[in-house]
Amino acid sequence: MDNSRLLAILAAFIASAIYGVNHTIAKGLMPLYIEPFGFILLRVTGAAILFWIISLFAPKEKIASSDWLRILGCAVFGMVINMLFFFKGLSLSTPINSSVIITLSPVMVLILAAILIKEKITLLKTLGIIIGMAGALVLVLFSTGENINAPNIPFGNILFIVNAFSYGLYLILVKPLTKKYHAITLMKWLFLIAIFINLPVTYTEFIAVEWTSLPFDAIWKMGFVVLGTTFMTYLLNIYALKQLSPSTISAFIYLQPLIAITFAISVGADKLTWIKGLAAALVFIGVYMVSIKKTQVKA
Repeated sequence: MDNSRLLAILAAFIASAIYGVNHTIAKGLMPLYIEPFGFILLRVTGAAILFWIISLFAPKEKIASSDWLRILGCAVFGMVINMLFFFKGLSLSTPINSSVIITLSPVMVLILAAILIKEKITLLKTLGIIIGMAGALVLVLFSTGENINAPNIPFGNILFIVNAFSYGLYLILVKPLTKKYHAITLMKWLFLIAIFINLPVTYTEFIAVEWTSLPFDAIWKMGFVVLGTTFMTYLLNIYALKQLSPSTISAFIYLQPLIAITFAISVGADKLTWIKGLAAALVFIGVYMVSIKKTQVKA
């Protein structure tokens, strides 16, 4: 294995590791230091600033007028609904639940692709969808109603499912744009637009934060979510894509629950029960069945 490919795999692994620990780190900040919607305004604003700064060193591109409606849709589903529902769900549920349900994204993409672009669904993929959704339903229907810092686990889990659908729709909408524009060009506009769409919903919670009295522990964790989860992960995946195929990159989503569960348990933020174990197994099997053809594609 040459060094460039090894570094690409390392980049994809680090991105997945950041996503994995984010479930617990972001959870630990809500609602003590910041409410979920206020957190989203911090996240999109911080990312927008970073992407606009880095765009100074990227190719200068003009967005075609015919693409602005699609870009607006990408911002709505990828940086508004997706983020709002995930962080609100995380404030109500647990890190392990969020990390398991988020792996349903490939299943959601397949369902939406079949509806929107008439992609054919095979029997194997249909069974995978049913099994994966069954796993998510197990978490929704049989999880404990509430817990410490998790006041409404079933409803939080439902929000995670909506989040996965929204992100799946975003992936389908943004795919044609990635062939026309540089990644930094897309990100700087998507996050800028997301600031203004999120503002009416998130502003009240954002200004309620006592910024001047935040302890260092809260500050570095907020910085981690903005710099790490929102900014670095995207750049790491872009770097990895130079050497690896999209199917290989997407396979790293399976690492997220393993990293998230290990980290959450190690710091005492969550615990693994047989219900969560069963749900995780069903989701993993379902997602594997849906993406089995893709994972066999050579990188």
